Amino acid sequence: MNLAFIPSPSTGVIELGPIPLRGYAFCIIIGVFVAVWFGNKRWIARGGRAGTVADIAVWAVPFGLVGGRLYHVITDYQLYFSDGEDWVDAFKIWEGGLGIWGAIALGAVGAWIGCRRRGIPLPAWADALAPGIAFAQAIGRWGNWFNQELYGKPTDVPWALKISEGTNRVAGTYHPTFLYESLWCVGVALLVIWADRRFKLGHGRAFALYVAAYCAGRGWIEYMRVDEAHHVLGLRLNVWTAIVVFVLAVTYIVVSAKVRPGREEIVEPAAQETAGDAGKDGSAEGTAGSSDEAAEDVTPEAEAPAAETPAAEAPESDGSPQKADRS
Repeated sequence: MNLAFIPSPSTGVIELGPIPLRGYAFCIIIGVFVAVWFGNKRWIARGGRAGTVADIAVWAVPFGLVGGRLYHVITDYQLYFSDGEDWVDAFKIWEGGLGIWGAIALGAVGAWIGCRRRGIPLPAWADALAPGIAFAQAIGRWGNWFNQELYGKPTDVPWALKISEGTNRVAGTYHPTFLYESLWCVGVALLVIWADRRFKLGHGRAFALYVAAYCAGRGWIEYMRVDEAHHVLGLRLNVWTAIVVFVLAVTYIVVSAKVRPGREEIVEPAAQETAGDAGKDGSAEGTAGSSDEAAEDVTPEAEAPAAETPAAEAPESDGSPQKADRS
């Protein structure tokens, strides 16, 4: 008998009057907020404008949600299009089911559109956002806890996750793979922050490091899961995806470091132009101020010698009248 375990919530929905607040959606929303907030701080530190990250996120987030859902539905099509299933459930995103691979891929398309509209390089924006995305994933994984899904193999370890009886699940204690991945994502975020400061990563290499590090953890965590999935050569499809994406990310880091070493000096030209204009205005004001101060320094006392200089002393009077000096 397992005396220590992580309890699962009795429900994943909190009713606020007529509005249902779903734990899964709540975690996703908080994750997006954290990613944008932290990404904005990093973007400003690199010389960008405040608000640029949020403006581009307006494009990236919807694309990412659609991409994540598409990947899940395509790779788990049997849950929606097999006999006895309702295909309308494919649109019920609040019930869980977002594939990170599709979310990142299609989210990148949305980000590219946003970056192109703002005239900034996508790799630089991705580098600034990379650790924030990892933090967002760490938060978002707790949505699986609310839905009692994506757990691992049965276990009796003290940190086992207790699952209640329900649709497509058997009551018992299992490995909390959602927790493993959440902690791993926090570690990935910290790794990217450290490496970026230490090696001045640029041109998309910080983002590539995030991808590679995440894939390394996702591979072994995915292997522990027991939910239904497609297998290729004895491995789950997502394990193969993690392996392929890991190799591509590492290859990009190596090639990019040789082709485009260092970090971008300018990430947002508009921000540099604004700073330059502000500097010019400041210089002009300083010059004008100096002129005014110089003018104020000309006091009446300073002018007095010129205005009140007496005429040359007259010779001693010889008794004849003096003429007034009218020159």
